[in-house]
Amino acid sequence: MATDSRQFTYICGPDDFLVNRIARVRFAGMAEGLDEFSSEVISGFTNNIGEVEATINRLRDAVQTLGLFGDRKAVWLKDVNFLADSVTGRAEGTLKLLDELKAILEGIVADEVALLISASPVDRRRVFPKWMEKNSDFQLVTDSGGGMGWEDLAAEESAGMDIRFAPGAIELLVAKINGNARLFVEEVRKLITYCDEVGGVIDARMIDELVPSFGEGDFFEATEAFFARDPEWCVQALRRHFFAGNDARPLLSSLQNRNRLLIQLGSLKDSGFLRLAGGGIDKKSFERSAARYGGVFGSSKEKNPMNVFTQNPWYMGKLVGKAELPGLRSLINHQLEFRRAFAETIERPNDQEDILRAMMLRCLSTGGKQ
Repeated sequence: MATDSRQFTYICGPDDFLVNRIARVRFAGMAEGLDEFSSEVISGFTNNIGEVEATINRLRDAVQTLGLFGDRKAVWLKDVNFLADSVTGRAEGTLKLLDELKAILEGIVADEVALLISASPVDRRRVFPKWMEKNSDFQLVTDSGGGMGWEDLAAEESAGMDIRFAPGAIELLVAKINGNARLFVEEVRKLITYCDEVGGVIDARMIDELVPSFGEGDFFEATEAFFARDPEWCVQALRRHFFAGNDARPLLSSLQNRNRLLIQLGSLKDSGFLRLAGGGIDKKSFERSAARYGGVFGSSKEKNPMNVFTQNPWYMGKLVGKAELPGLRSLINHQLEFRRAFAETIERPNDQEDILRAMMLRCLSTGGKQ
C-alpha cells in the first residue's frame, strides 16, 4: 500500500534534548481538543532486540485502537534510539523488526490517528531512516537550525523579559558549555535570574564570571582576562579561580593552548595569507590558508590546539579580538613564561596564585607588539 507523505510526523536529530523539546510542542498541537484517553505516549528507548519488539507491538496496538469515544487519536513514539548506529540498531533482528514497523506506518490512516515519532540519535545513512524521511512530515533538528538554534533557545527562555544578549555572548556560552543543549538552557536561566534589571544585557564578561567550563571546552575567566590584556581583571579572575579551589595546571594548559593558536594565527598573518577584518578573521582568507597549509598538519579533523585549521573560524576570530594581535616574539615569550610558571608551581605548590599573578603581570608589562 503506497503511503501518503504526511501520514505521520517524524522528527530526529543528534541532540535528544532539542528533538524532544520540539516534538513536545508538535504533539501538544496534535492532541489539542482530544480527551486524555485519546492521546498516548510510548517510550521508544530500548536496550536490546526484545525491547525493540515490545515497543513496536505497543505502537501497533496504539494506532489500531480508536479513542474511547471513537474520535481521532494522537500517538507519540518518543525517545526512539534503535535507529542509531549501535549494537541494537545494527542487529539483524532489529532490521527485520523495522520491516514490521514500516508496514505499521504504511497502514496509518491520518484521519483516524495522528502519529509522531521522535528519534535521537539516528544513522541517517541507513535505508529505513531514509524511507521515514521521504514518507513523512519530516523535521531534522540541529544545533544551528531545524527550528531550534541557539538564538531561538535563548529567545524562548527570555521571552517576555526585557533582557538581551550582547553580540558574541551566545556563541561564547555555547563554547563554554561545549554545545550541550540542556546545559545551555539551564545556564541561560541562571544568567537571566542574575541579570534581573530592566533592560539588562548578558555580555561576555558576565558569562565568563558565572558559567563554568564543561566537557573539553578551553574557557577560563583568567585566560580571557590575560588575552584581553587587562591586568586588573587578571588579578580578580585569578583570585576567584583559586578561591574556588582550582589548581594552576588546567589554567596554564588553557593559556598554552590559546597561545599556541595565536602563534599559528600570527604566523599566517605575517605570511600575508590570513587577513583580520572587523575584529575577527576574514573567513575566505582562513579557508585559503587551510587549503595552502592544511596538509602540513595531516588529515585529522579532531580539534587540536596544535592545528589551527581544526578550529571554528568564529572561535579564532574571538581569540584575536578587537585589539591588535600580539607580535610573535611576545607570544613566544608568553609560552616560555608559562613553562617557567609551571616549574615554579612544582617547587612551591602553596604559592600557585602568587606565581601566576607575577607571571601574568610580567607578560602584560612588556606590551604585545614585539
